[in-house]
Amino acid sequence: MVSSTFSPPTRILMGPGPSGAHPRVLRAMNAPILGHLDPEFLRIMDDCRIMLRQVLRTENEVTIATPGTGTSGMEAAVMNIIEPGDKAVVGICGYFGERIAEMAERAGATVTRVHAPWGSPVDPAKVRDAVRAAGAVKMVGIVHAETSTGVMTPVEPFAPIAHEAGGLLLVDCVTSLGGVPVEIDRWGADAVYSGTQKCLSAPPGVAPVSFSPRAWDVIKSRETPCNTFYLDMQLLEAYWDGRRAYHHTAPISMIYALHEALALVLDEGLDQRWARHERNGRALQAGFEGLGLVNHADVEYRLPVLTTVRIPEGVNDAEVRGALLKRHGIEIGGGLGDLKGKVWRVGLMGESSNEGNVFLLLSALGRILREQGFKADIPNGIAAATARLSSV
Repeated sequence: MVSSTFSPPTRILMGPGPSGAHPRVLRAMNAPILGHLDPEFLRIMDDCRIMLRQVLRTENEVTIATPGTGTSGMEAAVMNIIEPGDKAVVGICGYFGERIAEMAERAGATVTRVHAPWGSPVDPAKVRDAVRAAGAVKMVGIVHAETSTGVMTPVEPFAPIAHEAGGLLLVDCVTSLGGVPVEIDRWGADAVYSGTQKCLSAPPGVAPVSFSPRAWDVIKSRETPCNTFYLDMQLLEAYWDGRRAYHHTAPISMIYALHEALALVLDEGLDQRWARHERNGRALQAGFEGLGLVNHADVEYRLPVLTTVRIPEGVNDAEVRGALLKRHGIEIGGGLGDLKGKVWRVGLMGESSNEGNVFLLLSALGRILREQGFKADIPNGIAAATARLSSV
C-alpha cells in the first residue's frame, strides 16, 4: 500500500551533487506561486538575469536559465551551436567531457576527442593540434570542473585555440560556478552552462547559461532549425527578454530558488565564497592524507569543491558508503566510468562546504575504514585538517 504522506530523512549531502540547499532558498520556494507572465514574476526573472551576469562575471546579454538540471544547460549549449556536418573538438578528462562529445554527435557533428588521463587536465597543445588537423572547427568543448575526477582544467588557453580556427569555446561550469572562480569574459568563453544543485546551494531544476555575442550570432544564423524545441535558445531568449513571447510554463518555484541562491552568493561576496570553498576543500584533502588515504587528482589541478580519494585495497566501496549513510546520514559518491569502484567522490559545495562537515566525515569515515581492516589514523587526519584550516 502506498503511503499518503512522506517524510524524507535528513541527509548531510557530501557527494558530487546535489549539495545541501540553503534554508533561505528553501523558504523562497515556499512563496506563493505566480503565473509565468505575472508582472511580479517577470521582475524576478529580470533580477535573475542581472545577478547571473554578476556571478558569471560577464556582460553577455544572453544570460538566462534553462528549465532542467545542468544537463539541460549542456544540451542547450551544444544543440544550439552545432548543426549537421559541423566539426567539433572536445577535450575529455572524465565522464562529462564524453557527454559533450556524445551530444555533439547526436546534433550531427563530426567530433574529434582529445583524451587526458582521468585525474589530469586536458592538454591545450593537444587540443590545438586536433583543431588544426580537423580544419573549420565550429566548437571546442571542455569541462572546467570535471565532476567525475575532481580535476580543474584551466580555461584561459582554449579560447585562442577556438577563435583562431573561427570556432566557439564551450565550457562546462556545472560544478565550478559559485565555488571556484568563473570568469566568462576574461576567459573569452562563448557558451557556458552550469546548474543550481552544486555550489549555488539550491535544489536541481534550472541551469544558468550564457552566450557571447559571437555565439549568439552563430545561433541566430543557423541554416537548420535547432533540433530541440524545449531548449531552443532563440525561443527561450524571446521569453526571458522584453518580448515575453510564450514558450513554456516556467518552473516558478525553481526561479525563486535561483533568485535567492544568487542573492546569497552576492551577499557573501564572490571572493569570500571562493576562499571558503578553497579553505574547506584543502582541509578535507589534507585530512584524507592524514588518515592514510591517497587523493586521486593531480595536486596542482585538484578541485577544492569535489575531491576524488582512492579506495584502499581490500575495502568494500558499497559497504563504506552504505555505513556512512545509514549510521551518520552522510552521502558521498562512488566513482564513474573509468574510476568506478576505484574512488569516492566527496563534495564540499555551497551550503555543504563548512568546517563541521570536514571533521564529521573524517571521523566517521576513519572509524568505518578501521572496521574494514584499513588502519586509518584518525587523530592524524583531524590534526592535518586542523593545521590546514589554521594556515589560511
